[in-house]
Amino acid sequence: MAEDSPASATGEPRRIGPAAATAVVVASMIGTGVFTTTGLLVQELGSPAAVLAAWAVGGALALCGALSYAELGAALPRNGGEYQLLGRIYHPALGFAAGVVSIVVGFSAPLAASALAFGHYLAGALPGIPPAAAGIAAVAAAACLHAANVRLGSRVQAAVAVLEVTLVVGFAGAALVRGEPARLLPGGLSGVSLVAPELAVALIYVAFAYSGWNAAVYLAGEVREPSRSLPTALLAGTAVVTALYLGLNAAFLGAAPAAELAGVVEVGQVAAVRLLGAGAGRALSALIALVLLSSVSAMLMAGPRVCEAMGRDHPALSVLARRTRRGGPAAAVALQASLALAMIATSSFGALLRYIGFTLSVVSGLAVLGVLVLRRREPSLPRPYRAWGYPVTPLLFVALSAWTAAHAVARNPGSSWAGIATLAVGLALHRRLGGRGRGGRPGGPAPQRGGSESGSSPADQEASTRSSSWKCSPSCSV
Repeated sequence: MAEDSPASATGEPRRIGPAAATAVVVASMIGTGVFTTTGLLVQELGSPAAVLAAWAVGGALALCGALSYAELGAALPRNGGEYQLLGRIYHPALGFAAGVVSIVVGFSAPLAASALAFGHYLAGALPGIPPAAAGIAAVAAAACLHAANVRLGSRVQAAVAVLEVTLVVGFAGAALVRGEPARLLPGGLSGVSLVAPELAVALIYVAFAYSGWNAAVYLAGEVREPSRSLPTALLAGTAVVTALYLGLNAAFLGAAPAAELAGVVEVGQVAAVRLLGAGAGRALSALIALVLLSSVSAMLMAGPRVCEAMGRDHPALSVLARRTRRGGPAAAVALQASLALAMIATSSFGALLRYIGFTLSVVSGLAVLGVLVLRRREPSLPRPYRAWGYPVTPLLFVALSAWTAAHAVARNPGSSWAGIATLAVGLALHRRLGGRGRGGRPGGPAPQRGGSESGSSPADQEASTRSSSWKCSPSCSV
């Protein structure tokens, strides 16, 4: 097949296979959120059954989003995620703003949160270790790995993803044997309306925990056979993690009374001590710390591809597009790591969660809406994969994303306005750069290596040609 070619439209070799792409999705999802947000959900909703319902709704929402992103990624297989998707679908300025959001909110902020959580869990296993220092060391180590060697980084990521799944399954199994499932039943769903503001805010926390279901799209330009590998990675990774999340949260809620979990960040450590005793709890905390380290690694693998794509398109940012001899995007990784380190030093954990959840709901909602826009505007665009359940699944995702975002503005205006401000900064920066990409075209792609795309797939060439030539008409203005 044509997609077996060694290079994408941007000239980068397609080094990442379907297993590594799926591992990036799994590792990006299983991280800070699932080990830290359940206590906050218990505090918000009160009922363990309502907490599980929120996790189930969040999983369904993530799957609807993954279906739409699979269609977009297979049709437009280029690095950059929402940066290239929103720029291609709506307007380069909105794509650039989404790229800034991806760098700051989609990766740097979760990277900081994962590193902080890693430090707290490591300190629970090895008392005396400063959590912030441990988090900084984790970011630095992962940055060195992914800046140096793409192939080695992807292999390490795949191996650690297996460890993550094993840990979650083992913990859920221990809870079934030693926990008290009856704790999941009291209160039921009677105290929470399905349209209550409390549930909307809870879904912001859950959305943060599920963030990462679209991670493979950020690497689309380096994935082998993207028309098949990307849908497989997105859908399989999201489905597996949804099932694991439900089992893991049932374990947490069955391990300890709800009152003991309410408001607790290190909920995994509390549940482990309850289930297995203090000694075993410390050992499990160490394993959870390893899982969080994998999450740090996954975000430093996917996130810099957004920086790199922006560097290719804008001469003023071209340093971000440079790669090492072994393929690592060193400058982009350094920028991502530096932003995360700054957030570790300055941000509180709860504020990071609300900021991330709201802002990503807005950007991912716009991307999923783009499936409907492209179907109508460009019916002849080659689509190797078509979203199952269209148009219901994308519309459901957009509606739920809009609902949770609206309630977040009302309940947590500070974090929500910070997200809106990030989008505004991205638009202003795009204007500051002249609103132009390489070659004098708004958001156009960088010149290809050797002046040719001869090694790229038809889908890549289609994406490149359309991205270069498309100009926003009045009917598609933002």
